[in-house]
Amino acid sequence: MESRVEEALKRHRKGFNCAQAIACTYCDLVGIDETTMFRMTEALGLGMGGMEGTCGTVTAVCVLVGLKCSTGNLEQPNSKSETYKLSREVVKQFKDQNTTVVCKVLKGVGTGEVLRSCPDCVRDAALIAEQVLFAE
Repeated sequence: MESRVEEALKRHRKGFNCAQAIACTYCDLVGIDETTMFRMTEALGLGMGGMEGTCGTVTAVCVLVGLKCSTGNLEQPNSKSETYKLSREVVKQFKDQNTTVVCKVLKGVGTGEVLRSCPDCVRDAALIAEQVLFAE
């Protein structure tokens, strides 16, 4: 697959939140149309809850993990193990690069020390998505 990192950054510059920029860039690879994905991930931007939670780029990659890995078996859920394994890897890689996955910590809220800009988080998460999910 050709890298889509610049496409994710372009969406972010266009006004997509960080989660939407990631999720919409790769939505065709998991069988979701862009409008639906845009709507599904709108509440994930700004670290869910006004920067209090996990960076939207990380949550978006985890959404992609679920869409790629889940069997959708409602009668006997049987794909959680693989899904959790990959989502752990996503979180680990992002945290290894940036020391945290918490939005307000990344943005330096309370400390004044910005660890990573939003565009850089988009770039990092897109690269992680490509390496962990779409490397085939």
